[in-house]
Amino acid sequence: MTGRPISRRRTLKSAVGAAAALTAAATAGAPSAAASTAAGAGSDEKQAGKPTVVLVHGAFADAASWNPVTERLQHQGHQVIAAANPLRGLTHDADQVAARLAAVPGPVVLVGHSYGGAVITQAAATAPNVKALVYVAAFVPDTGEVLGELAARFPGSQLDAALTPVPVPGADGTSAIDLYIRPDRYREVFAQDVARPTTRVLAAGQRPLSASAFTDRVSGAAWHTVPSWTLISTQDRGIVPALQRFQAARARSRTIEVPSSHLPMHSRPDAVAALIRSAARTVHP
Repeated sequence: MTGRPISRRRTLKSAVGAAAALTAAATAGAPSAAASTAAGAGSDEKQAGKPTVVLVHGAFADAASWNPVTERLQHQGHQVIAAANPLRGLTHDADQVAARLAAVPGPVVLVGHSYGGAVITQAAATAPNVKALVYVAAFVPDTGEVLGELAARFPGSQLDAALTPVPVPGADGTSAIDLYIRPDRYREVFAQDVARPTTRVLAAGQRPLSASAFTDRVSGAAWHTVPSWTLISTQDRGIVPALQRFQAARARSRTIEVPSSHLPMHSRPDAVAALIRSAARTVHP
């Protein structure tokens, strides 16, 4: 928004005087170079010795879905990357996340929510700097498994019935299917303990998941060699708690249970951040 146009009758002298006054005020209010350097050094000191936390979102979302957790981790001095998950199929998505991990210097705590759990499971299998895995209301598949088949072992999810398939052009020119959650069912099946204004915004901005994500076969499971932590959402209507418990036990994961919907990052962000910090404390440079 702009202010009232400057009069053309303003003299050069008054313009120079105004600029000088503004410069002086800005200089007086700005920190010195030494102070700025000291503030930056303080931030660096808080992050020193801590692994980078990389957050991978799940289906129907983007990196902003991690915002409440990101803020808490940053406040605790962690370097955080909320990575983009393309949602174009497990192999493609895992390759993209693996490439992002390769660009991160030093050790990483890799965190996945929902479908993002499957993505980090495969991506970390080729990322030696990943030293801890954290699963949040997530899929934790094993090598050779297919997410659709894994989910079917434990019935009760309300998600399938709430999905809307949308035909779209595929990357290779053939037809494909994108999946969305019906906006009128979003809060009921995905986030029943999250404030309605928030769920309305999340439902409106959801990103589609390629249906191929549920038919792709997992090529590697990093939890066999990388220690893991799991948050089980006990009121989850998307990935049922029984499946979450089975996966956590199979991976020998350090587990907590939280009375949450499928979106604990919004309804229980303190618990999510605390679990991530627990994992991070075991990782040393």
